[in-house]
Amino acid sequence: MSRIDAKFAELRAAGRKAFVAYVMGGDPDYETSLQIVKGMPAAGVDVIELGVPFTDPMADGPTIQLAGQRALAGGQTLRKTLDMVRALREEDDTTPVVLMGYYNPIYSLGVDNFLAAATEAGVDGLIIVDLPPEEDDELCIPAQKAGLNFVRLATPTTDDKRLPKVLENTSGFVYYVSITGITGAAVAQATEVGPEVARIKAATDLPVIVGFGIKTPEAAEAIASVADGSVVGSAIVEKIASGQSVPDVLAFVESLAAGAHRA
Repeated sequence: MSRIDAKFAELRAAGRKAFVAYVMGGDPDYETSLQIVKGMPAAGVDVIELGVPFTDPMADGPTIQLAGQRALAGGQTLRKTLDMVRALREEDDTTPVVLMGYYNPIYSLGVDNFLAAATEAGVDGLIIVDLPPEEDDELCIPAQKAGLNFVRLATPTTDDKRLPKVLENTSGFVYYVSITGITGAAVAQATEVGPEVARIKAATDLPVIVGFGIKTPEAAEAIASVADGSVVGSAIVEKIASGQSVPDVLAFVESLAAGAHRA
């Protein structure tokens, strides 16, 4: 059982929904980013999504793109992002960490080298937004063999014909993208998300977590009420971008987590 499976089993047993938080590794700099990541479990974060900066982030809106640019300008790399996970594991061996990003940095490092380094560092799962199911042999299957969950995105355009293919090799949880388009661009609506989550849950036993367009504790609660949990990324990254202190960023994260946990 992976850390992700164990966390969702624990949440299910407690009758609680999950709160998943995203930050870009190395934004605004390595040390500040690491402090935020280390503070997340105490702030109520159930799963940490750690972004790997990339020069051409096609699925990301301006907020996440700028975070990636700041991280890259500060010298952040895939290996340094793994170092952050390793540092977290020195004091937290239970909170799941999912790396989120694009295939190019992994391809450049080499899949075997990456998987060995990721498992050694304590990574639990991967969300690679530009690898469709048709390319599962590239990374998804090797990652699963290495003991990492491969989390797949489903979207409003994932119809009933496409859904089985998307779910085929997915593990850990399904990440439902509540809106079409790029990150941070619109506001998620629980009335629209609920039926889509139900449709996906009818096809899989995996938890379905909803992200994109969730910016407030109230929205985190509303979305979690119709899913197995909610994800917030851009709204947290905006706090970091505005220069807020680590305690202030974590206080905002804690308010979002409390919202999701009320659901």
